[in-house]
Amino acid sequence: MGYADGFVVAVPTANRDAYRALAEKAAVVFLDHGATRVLECWGDDVPDGKVTDYRRAAHVAADENVVFSWIEWPDKETRVAGWDKIMADDRMRHDPADQCFDGKRMIYGGFAPILDA
Repeated sequence: MGYADGFVVAVPTANRDAYRALAEKAAVVFLDHGATRVLECWGDDVPDGKVTDYRRAAHVAADENVVFSWIEWPDKETRVAGWDKIMADDRMRHDPADQCFDGKRMIYGGFAPILDA
């Protein structure tokens, strides 16, 4: 059933276009190294919860929005090999002082599907 990496990140609303441009560049690298699909989703209907929610999880400020993303892989082995290549790929180099979002608040992880309907 494949494998997926999931991400939640807070992005300043003013940086939406810059984030999209960064995501487009990164998506090419992921696809070149084995990913089968990359989705970047700008928060559109993200309600506040009573106990927890996406905004609290990513410490989203009033001038920010939630981005929910995932990368699909054919299997975990391809993902593990792909990540090593992605991290070594020169196209992923960037100036940490020139970020369009705060990477310290990114929530991420790898997931093994249990249902594909």
